[in-house]
Amino acid sequence: MHSFRQAVETHDAAAIEATLADDVVFTSPVAFKPYPGKAITAAILRGVLRVFEDFRYVREIVDANGRDAALVFEATVGGKHVNGCDFVHLNEQGKVNELTVMVRPLSAATALSEAMGAQFEQIRREAAEQIQRETAGA
Repeated sequence: MHSFRQAVETHDAAAIEATLADDVVFTSPVAFKPYPGKAITAAILRGVLRVFEDFRYVREIVDANGRDAALVFEATVGGKHVNGCDFVHLNEQGKVNELTVMVRPLSAATALSEAMGAQFEQIRREAAEQIQRETAGA
């Protein structure tokens, strides 16, 4: 879990993306349907880096095999204090293939939803551009 956590804590978008499996599934705290795929997940996480202020992990709970972790965090979004948790699962290659985020309180989840909603056109564009680059390089 160390490489994902370190990449997030240092706000290194390229390093975060490098920790993601191609088939990663991101489950948002504010969207009904999960987002499958590395391109959209990386773009969403870049958006999160833009909207979270004062982000910090405050606790890490890891299972015995090191493939599942709960990373408890605090941050600020739109002036609202956020408590949350990243539930991370690593595949056999050590890449993140499941990332589920939960946040509280409701006022913070609402602020996060609004802030990410404002980012979503850019997120979609970034994901589409990444898929085009990958397709052209294949």
